Amino acid sequence: MAPQALRVMALLAAGGFLLPPGFSQGRGGTGPPAGTTSTGGSTGSSSIGTGARTPGTVPTTPTNPSTNPTPGTITQPIYISGRVLLEDGTPPPEPVTIERVCSSGSPHAEGYTDGQGYFGIQLGQTLGVMQDASEIGNGSPNVLGDPNRNGVAPRSSLGTGGTAGGTNPDFRYTNCDLQAKLAGYRSQLVSLTNHRAMDNPDIGTILLHRMSATEGTTVSAASLAAPKDARKAFDKGEEAARKKKWDEAEKSFQKAVDLYPGYAAAWYELGRLQANAAPDTARISFECAMKADPKYAAPYADLAMIEVQAKKWKEVVSLTDRGIRLDAFDYPELFFYNAVANYYLKNSAVAEKNVRQAVKLDSRHHYPQTAYLLGLLLIQRQDYAGAAEQIQTYLKLAPDADDAPAAKQKLEQLAKISAQGDSAHKQDQ
Repeated sequence: MAPQALRVMALLAAGGFLLPPGFSQGRGGTGPPAGTTSTGGSTGSSSIGTGARTPGTVPTTPTNPSTNPTPGTITQPIYISGRVLLEDGTPPPEPVTIERVCSSGSPHAEGYTDGQGYFGIQLGQTLGVMQDASEIGNGSPNVLGDPNRNGVAPRSSLGTGGTAGGTNPDFRYTNCDLQAKLAGYRSQLVSLTNHRAMDNPDIGTILLHRMSATEGTTVSAASLAAPKDARKAFDKGEEAARKKKWDEAEKSFQKAVDLYPGYAAAWYELGRLQANAAPDTARISFECAMKADPKYAAPYADLAMIEVQAKKWKEVVSLTDRGIRLDAFDYPELFFYNAVANYYLKNSAVAEKNVRQAVKLDSRHHYPQTAYLLGLLLIQRQDYAGAAEQIQTYLKLAPDADDAPAAKQKLEQLAKISAQGDSAHKQDQ
């Protein structure tokens, strides 16, 4: 999903780095934005490391090329390129289908990866692309298989609801996502909402996670049992939130849970609206969502963010541990919050392990402060070269963050330490 710009508000005392409370809205949340300072890391920029292309390994033309349009005569094509990797960083065992998923319908195949997981496609130009049987005909999509349907997906509801297209052809894929499809695996989603014809086509890396029978869900299956009137209220809340009519949205979600107390998705969206202004009330809403659907992973991340802001580190560890057991793939922020809490609890080894996992899962750098935290942990281990590399990465991803001056100061200190070490080494020789 395309995250909203990360908002930096709270200075955490001992660590000297900032945490953005807006992380809980990083999946297209409902609540009004907190603060005004962006930390950068927007979707659509070239990813670092695994997402970068190796010269000569990928054709420069998309899978389905077409003649460039004459300006003013037809809509300009939108090209997308990137790479699909398994969670362990290796290419998939076979070519993978790249699908476009819009809130208005079923997944639609757009192209394929090559043997190393690279792909280059032109959206909408699917000549020679085999469509799945579920896309043929006018039947209703499988709501459990499509996380963009019925408003029950925390990662796409409200932020990317509605229908694809619009009056501006440059935004024809608003409310659409890109995903990879491989049997037995679950894909990360990449938002196409703000991707226009002239933008950099490289979307970076899409990770695939092997599914198991015991994991939690990003979609509340319990919410599918909501009665018609409750569903209507929920849909009204979604529409109001898309229009940033926060009070109207909150009333609609409240009505939905009043009509159906087991409506986990409505409790979750209600909590997201309440989180900024009334965190104690939001805490209750998230707990109700977790009670209504114990396998619904999303509320754990948002509730953990509230406890991070309150600096209740033991509660953060407990919540994130439970959330990670449910879903150790879709929510890199769970690992990040866990690492932050363990950092303050002086459990440096656990903190480093979890922040490294957050860095790995956050392949499109929605949470750039993971690199900063990893740098601080490496300083504790006296790995000054590694720390400098991580802090440099953070400044590259978030050059205008509120804590950028502090990060630059740490880099200067690390450079002095390195220079002193080099001088001592030369003297010994």
